[in-house]
Amino acid sequence: MLTRPMGRVLLGVVVIVVLVAGWFALQIDPIFAGRGKEVIVTVHSGDSFATIAGELHSTGVIASPFALRLENLVLGTPLIRAGSYQMRQGSSFASVRAILGAPPNVDVVTVSPGLTLHEVALDVAGAKGVKYANTFAADATAALTPSSFDHGSSLEGLIGAQTYIVKPTTTPHALVDEMVRSFENEAASVGLTPATVVEGLNAYQLIVAASIVEKEGYYSRNMPQVARVIFNRLARGGPLQMDATVLYFLGLDGGTVTHAMLQTPTPYNTYLNIGLTPTPICAVSTIALKAVLHAPAGPWLYFTVINKRGDEAFSTTFAQQLKNEQIAASRGVG
Repeated sequence: MLTRPMGRVLLGVVVIVVLVAGWFALQIDPIFAGRGKEVIVTVHSGDSFATIAGELHSTGVIASPFALRLENLVLGTPLIRAGSYQMRQGSSFASVRAILGAPPNVDVVTVSPGLTLHEVALDVAGAKGVKYANTFAADATAALTPSSFDHGSSLEGLIGAQTYIVKPTTTPHALVDEMVRSFENEAASVGLTPATVVEGLNAYQLIVAASIVEKEGYYSRNMPQVARVIFNRLARGGPLQMDATVLYFLGLDGGTVTHAMLQTPTPYNTYLNIGLTPTPICAVSTIALKAVLHAPAGPWLYFTVINKRGDEAFSTTFAQQLKNEQIAASRGVG
């Protein structure tokens, strides 16, 4: 016959076992938590199961990476291929294991601010293959996929900077259209509409200016003043003299601009031509759009990077610009 203290101990043990079992069961299949939104989990080559479990937890797919790892010790690790998987938050472990045990079910294309359409097409090719990417590039014209900011040519600069989920059923045209609508939403979020006019520039010209700001400012802290430099140079009537526009036509991103490049006659050479480039030169961020919509007042006409943090110094005279360039050179920049 059990003594009363011993019975209490056994009862306590039983309660703990039941609670732990109940907790573990809820982790395996959170039936009371409900199902959340769909999210993307990306598995990289060489990721450990612990890393994958942590990613599943951080995206809300599972509540406990520890419980999943415990189950994995019992059932074994499925063969998980590198790639992107679309899952629903609050999924059961069985659902997670089934999805991870199959090939990646979505591809992901990320359009970062500063990328050209050509660079985006290369990313699409990496995700979906060359044939798909060629059709994507062909559809990325205003003639085939109209934009509210339509200029009648390519959609350079008119696609939203974000990550896109490309399902097996997503056509190239549908992907381009999604990118165009994404940009229109981004533009609307900062107050840019097809009817907007700022500093005498129409909406499309403002996007062109924003793309130059994106490449020349690079960091958000530089962009507002770069926008003002562009407006000031346009008002002055001289050439913009922006290196990024010269490099764009040559298919280059950054690097030294040589004398020969500056003398190359192209529509995008803002050393030889007056005014803006014919089209934007890259995808733009909302930060760059805000910079051209709300450029600060100031007399600046020149700027240069002055340290390895990417800070830019702005000046009104060419003499000041030369001094800033000397400062940059003394710091090993340029």
